[in-house]
Amino acid sequence: MEILVLLFLTSGLFLGWALGANDAANVFGTAVGTKMVKWRTAAIICSVFVILGAVISGAGASHTLGKLGAISAMPGAFMTALSAAIAVYTMTKSGLPVSTSQAIVGAIIGWNLFSGNPTDIATLTKILSTWIICPVLSAVIAVTLFKALRLSARYVKLHMIMADAYTRVALILAGSFGAYSLGANNIANVVGVFIPASPLPDLVVGQWIVSSTQQLFLLGGLAIALGVFTYSRGVMMTVGGNLGRLSPTAALIAVTSHSIVLFVFASRGLEAWLAGHGLPTIPLVPVSSSQAVVGAIVGISILQGSTGIRWSVLGKIVAGWVSTPIVAGLMCFIGLFFLQNVFGLVVL
Repeated sequence: MEILVLLFLTSGLFLGWALGANDAANVFGTAVGTKMVKWRTAAIICSVFVILGAVISGAGASHTLGKLGAISAMPGAFMTALSAAIAVYTMTKSGLPVSTSQAIVGAIIGWNLFSGNPTDIATLTKILSTWIICPVLSAVIAVTLFKALRLSARYVKLHMIMADAYTRVALILAGSFGAYSLGANNIANVVGVFIPASPLPDLVVGQWIVSSTQQLFLLGGLAIALGVFTYSRGVMMTVGGNLGRLSPTAALIAVTSHSIVLFVFASRGLEAWLAGHGLPTIPLVPVSSSQAVVGAIVGISILQGSTGIRWSVLGKIVAGWVSTPIVAGLMCFIGLFFLQNVFGLVVL
């Protein structure tokens, strides 16, 4: 039985690997593309902090994703994650930064359609709204930070070598924060569909009890880290050098804006603070890391002059965003049919 559970979990781990291969570019792509940080250094830092983010702060966004479709059968969760992973891998192989969040949402809707379970419209609307809000908010933050930095540069004069060193360190710090935010927000995409089934027994380590959910977060984080190391270089170059011409300073702002957006949509602490002060809360949902960083890059490029944007590359990226959930949903529906009718597995 344990071997069968691990077999079913492989699709989630594959999705985590695909996420790491694709979305590491959103954290360090601009830094590597501007040659401010070596790829190997970026991969090591990204791997460590993405695991920390997944284990420490991954619960918030996972809760919302579970409302969209609670898949209690392991074969159903397996096919849902596998469909999303294949969709993401296909786009990654093409060198395009796609949205893992959109892939898993499309796959869950495919499962809902096959099982006849209604899709929670309120939750779906909340998630879909972030697909628009996320890149726009990231662009606004990037433009604001860029203008603030440009203004401060008038009053703080740094030698070119010193400025370069500071920028390099800042890119590493921003990348670390971005990797942590990526793990915290997007681990829901990797293992969220498996949480209702609680496939792993609680693990007792001394006086500590590691729950099934925490074990899933750790396994998912390790899978993301493996994806960073083995397959992320190509997409890093697309984001870092092909979409828009960014200076090291602009690259720093793009990563920082992306990281802030991901953290905001994953932070339970921020949600509790806003609620405690009677302020509107921000939905805890897995948002698109790719949309966040692309929105930041486009915002900066427009501020500097729209001629800096390669519109053909942007068009391909947007096409990938649109097609990803549709492909994942169709693949999930067809895959579930085969699992149930050909292999005789209980997917509902």
